[in-house]
Amino acid sequence: MKAAGHVVSSGLAPAPVPAARWLDKVLDIESRRFGPSLASRSVPLPSGEPGPVDLIVDLTATAARRDTPVLTLEFCGHGAFPAGVAEMLASDRSPELAARLDGVAVARGRPMLSDRLWLSRSCNDLLAGAISLVAQSVARFFAGELVPIADSPAPIPRSRGFFRSYLPFFCKGLAERVVQKIRLGRRPFYWQVAYRLIDGPGVAETGQLDGTPFTVLADDGQRFYADPFVLERDGRHYLFVEEFPYATGRGVISVAELDDDGAFDVPRVVLEEAHHLSYPQVFAHAGEIFMIPESSAAREVVLYRAAQFPDRWVRDTVLIADRNFNDATLLESDGRFWLLGTEWFGHGSASDTMAVYSAPSLRGPWTAHQLNPIAVDHSATRPGGAFIRQGHALVLPVQNGSRAYGGGLGLMRLERLDDFDVRFTPPRPIEPGTAWARAGIHTLNRAGNVEVVDSAG
Repeated sequence: MKAAGHVVSSGLAPAPVPAARWLDKVLDIESRRFGPSLASRSVPLPSGEPGPVDLIVDLTATAARRDTPVLTLEFCGHGAFPAGVAEMLASDRSPELAARLDGVAVARGRPMLSDRLWLSRSCNDLLAGAISLVAQSVARFFAGELVPIADSPAPIPRSRGFFRSYLPFFCKGLAERVVQKIRLGRRPFYWQVAYRLIDGPGVAETGQLDGTPFTVLADDGQRFYADPFVLERDGRHYLFVEEFPYATGRGVISVAELDDDGAFDVPRVVLEEAHHLSYPQVFAHAGEIFMIPESSAAREVVLYRAAQFPDRWVRDTVLIADRNFNDATLLESDGRFWLLGTEWFGHGSASDTMAVYSAPSLRGPWTAHQLNPIAVDHSATRPGGAFIRQGHALVLPVQNGSRAYGGGLGLMRLERLDDFDVRFTPPRPIEPGTAWARAGIHTLNRAGNVEVVDSAG
């Protein structure tokens, strides 16, 4: 809040702390392995006389009615966090957050749970999403854009008590973790890239993984390939991927060329840094070829230029510095450049909070949108490929992390993108089909008649 230019003060609510004995016990046990959680009890913030205020953010749902607008939070339909966690465990549904302004729903968030075994990590994801939802609501309030939204029906309480809900949650998560390790064998995780040559409508048009079967880009078992982008240049197709050698545990960018028989050759490394690289978004602009790979591990977004395409790349410009920005996806629209991706603020998932930056030219200067974070949603925020033009419409593939990272992909149509607001339609899920037998997809791109996808395993 202070970083956004607001004057912030805190005060203690004259209300008893909700009982959460079992939640505290579990968090205390897990803290011996992971350290304190965002949900761990801490010393109260210093309280003082705030003076005149424009907005009260009430995290206890106990503030008395007054002339000043009051923003409150709901966790899974409950005003108290411990009750919301118990509801999440009992219902086995993805958690949902709601922000209310004087009792009226004005924002909703669906944080991604990146770990369904350890409760402290689930609480981190839930509370990090809540922090982002508050920041989003405050930004929209002071911009005059915080408006009522459709209210969700009140949840049917399912809580049977915290411990009776937590035990099945932990056992199920442990069983899934064991099955995953057995299935993957020695590989800690595994992705596969696939491609096909088609004429006419593809996945983006049909919304299904049907038609001509995809061909898997083979690996040698010592690495995997992911995040495919394809570029057509001088009548040839080039497939750029993240290559992840297990020996180094760090992603590099590799390229494969399509031969005359319609098959891609073995990818070769063309870009490597001291940090992890992925999501090699490659594109042409002003007669040159550029790439914006993900480099969030270095807390920067960097524009690379092809000094000798496709094998030699040089750092051209640092577009965004000191930000953990994931899968930044470029769009040029009406003479302005935009980057959309998810931003990680130190806690929670890196895949559920959308942020937007813009610039008058490709090399910048890049500035954050006034309404960042734009959305908190496990299924409608992290890009899964470049923008797709369909007539006059622009469609963005977005990852569906409702059950797990890499669990699927949806297609969102852009409705508004300017300095005052960013709006998309709800994502239309890509349905499974016989062309790709694996569970879901994670990235979708196309150039000419070459279409590429990837998935987890």
